[in-house]
Amino acid sequence: MSIETLGQMFNKSVEQNLDLPALGFVNETVYSYRETAYRVNALMRFLQSKGIGKDDKVAILSTNQPNWGVAYFAVVCMGAVAVPILPDFHEEEIGNILHHSGAKALLVSQNLYKKINSQLLSAIPLLMLVDQFAQFDAQTPENDLATLETSVEITREFPALYPIKGDDLAAIIYTSGTTGKSKGVMLTHWNLVFTVHGCMKLHYIKQTDRILSMLPLSHTLENTVAFLLPFHAGASIWYMKKLPTPAVLLPALQVVKPTIILSVPLIIEKIYKGKVLPNINKKFITRQLYRYTASRKLLNRVAGKKLMKTFGGQLEFFGIGGAKLDPGVEQFMLEAKFPSAVGYGLTETAPLLAGFDVFKGRYQSTGHPIEGVTLKIHEPDPLTGEGEIWAKGDNVMKGYYKEPELTAEVITPDGWFRTGDLGCVDDEGFIYIKGRLKNMIVGASGENIYPEEIEAVINRFKHVLESVVVQEEGRLVAMVHFNREELESKFQHLKEQAQHHLEQYLKDLSAELHKFVNERVNKFSRIQQVITHSEPFEKTATKKIKRFLYK
Repeated sequence: MSIETLGQMFNKSVEQNLDLPALGFVNETVYSYRETAYRVNALMRFLQSKGIGKDDKVAILSTNQPNWGVAYFAVVCMGAVAVPILPDFHEEEIGNILHHSGAKALLVSQNLYKKINSQLLSAIPLLMLVDQFAQFDAQTPENDLATLETSVEITREFPALYPIKGDDLAAIIYTSGTTGKSKGVMLTHWNLVFTVHGCMKLHYIKQTDRILSMLPLSHTLENTVAFLLPFHAGASIWYMKKLPTPAVLLPALQVVKPTIILSVPLIIEKIYKGKVLPNINKKFITRQLYRYTASRKLLNRVAGKKLMKTFGGQLEFFGIGGAKLDPGVEQFMLEAKFPSAVGYGLTETAPLLAGFDVFKGRYQSTGHPIEGVTLKIHEPDPLTGEGEIWAKGDNVMKGYYKEPELTAEVITPDGWFRTGDLGCVDDEGFIYIKGRLKNMIVGASGENIYPEEIEAVINRFKHVLESVVVQEEGRLVAMVHFNREELESKFQHLKEQAQHHLEQYLKDLSAELHKFVNERVNKFSRIQQVITHSEPFEKTATKKIKRFLYK
């Protein structure tokens, strides 16, 4: 039997991996595949008893935990539609999603319960806590949630296969959106299963693999690549009870010793700028040696071995997606022989379109299309070969929920999906992303200016954590967030005068940065002004800056 639905995929994986570990919290009891199936079956029966049926929308608002996966599989395996909601969404956004999706049930974790107002809760027929699968009503006080007992009777039965087709809707994913209003991306069972198959051929996952989950499960990147894919393969997936701050993450890495981690660029960029570079720069001799290619490669190799130990020592695949990777950080990982790989995709494509396996990539490229996906450059510039990337494949979404006009804007009548990304392809088929079409700035003489490329130069400058380049009244302006904590430590000994010296130093640093950037970019990409931004820029769940807030 060919696998076309998530229910078929789930049942086959359970059958093949019965007593292997499936889902667990670090340092706690783990659900085996068998036990996961028992819980999925029990929740499915309970949801049915409460009137939830095929095509009904069931929202999941929860931080990462084993029961998140149980809830997701219970919903999609019975033919209902999962509506995962990002924990970072504001209360108003959550309310809009629950209303727009028409959710008939909400499974919420106790720590996110307060993000939903009582009026909205009263409008949803079925309310449940994910933590212990306990039913509650809109009037239940928050303090009483932890004392609720499970409403679901778990028996030693496996879920039956429901009459679901590959083209049936499995999930509606509301995008975090760097450009404003969230949209409900409709993904079918086959969209997701097709992508799982493609990912498996890109990097084969084994039953012995261990995944430490770091990104929100409600985001398609983590959902498909670090949840559905390893579950399909019989691997084990581990979660942390708290946000992955260094104090939580570092011990977890030593306990799980993951073989696979999925990350966004910001995480590895912070490690490089916050740990690797400071260790190199604190000594005069290593600082000087780092200026020369041969000795830099040697120092990066040493740093790479230390980094491997930090990640538990058994890492085989460190996947990076969700945004463009800083060129300097990518160069470090290549020279450090760190087992990293880059992927490219969008929520609308479930999500992966292209990628490469460890040590098989090319600098600043996102690799080749995954099997079954075709990518083309639409109307490429005759000189540069750059144009919008269009995609065609079985992972392209069904459309935006209740938004036929928006759907028609991005999917052509003959099935091509307009990604909104600008890129080019080399002679060997490697894809290079230049930036988002919406972000592209047209210069005074009609030149295409990619702010992401200028930001990559800015972010290489000392003490810079992140930046955003925008156009204001025809001028290119760089907003820059410096590492103030690092800089403040330089002036601590000056006591009362410390703040004055810091502000003066930031002015000098901005002027130095201005010159640094303009010496390294083409004439029409030169910036006219640098503005220091004291706070980190607001970001989406995958740590992309919400650019629309800063235009």
